[in-house]
Amino acid sequence: MHVTTRGPQTGPPVLLIHGNCSSSAFWEPLVRHLPEHWRLALPDLRGYGQSPALPIDATRGVRDFADDVAPLLAELAGGGKVTVVGHSLGGGVAMQLLLDHPEHIGALVLEAPVSPYGFGGTRDLDGTPTTPDFAGTGGASANPDFVRLLGAKDRGTDEQTSPRNVMHAFYAAPGFDFGADEEPLLDTMLSTAIGEANYPGDGTPSENWPGLGPGTKGVLNTLSPRWLNLSGIVDVAEKPQITWIRGELDAIVSDTSFFDLAQLGKLGLVPGWPGEEACPPQPMIGQTRAVLERYGNYRELAWAGVGHSPHVERPEEFAAVLREVVEA
Repeated sequence: MHVTTRGPQTGPPVLLIHGNCSSSAFWEPLVRHLPEHWRLALPDLRGYGQSPALPIDATRGVRDFADDVAPLLAELAGGGKVTVVGHSLGGGVAMQLLLDHPEHIGALVLEAPVSPYGFGGTRDLDGTPTTPDFAGTGGASANPDFVRLLGAKDRGTDEQTSPRNVMHAFYAAPGFDFGADEEPLLDTMLSTAIGEANYPGDGTPSENWPGLGPGTKGVLNTLSPRWLNLSGIVDVAEKPQITWIRGELDAIVSDTSFFDLAQLGKLGLVPGWPGEEACPPQPMIGQTRAVLERYGNYRELAWAGVGHSPHVERPEEFAAVLREVVEA
């Protein structure tokens, strides 16, 4: 696993875990605002950045990612505690680390995290499956044109689903100007390893709408509620504070997510949607809030005018919150 480190080994340790279709370099807009005396560790998850594209066993949820990161977490802790920051998919990895290695974690910062009940395919705040086979989730739910262009490392804007267009439409609030960070951040997207064993993963046919279900390999299947349930964090004996940061204009992790096939069906963008009672959009924000309320020791920061990447859109404000957490 490729890891970038910053700062002296004696500084307060902070582990930054990136999200899907990005890499550790996606943290750069934030890192430049963090204290130089902090000890930062930024891993590239398998299949991203400069880390090897090892196959991903989705039947373990996000544990392949978490198990890769766990030795780094232990090394950073050195008998103490680490502040763990996770963005999107990385938020799920952070919650898995809390389940598996709570002794090393002093605080969690979850930025636009995946719901504890996974992505898609659930109908209520308790994570009840919409169908028995979790239809509409997993690797087959990815837009094939986006996958094609991502694999081709397309940098253009001619096709609506090009990585650059997707970054502008969904990685931040509409109209956000990435400025000088645009090309480096696009590079992180294009570092994604493509294939059934990595992104997006495989799929299975389903008798339920929309006719597809999760497979057993690859990134998007790790997030299927068939394999992922992180709500067990409520039972961790010692509960470090969780700071949940999200943008109110997030179009990816949302109760009306444009990446949830049920929401797209409701909008008429995927044909044959069987209706609200049979297949409602996943209440992602409500699910996360319900789990964290049961967890207890948390605070929620919802930022107006911000999308899926608060640390990119408001890096100085994000850094200020992180200072409060690390130096508490």
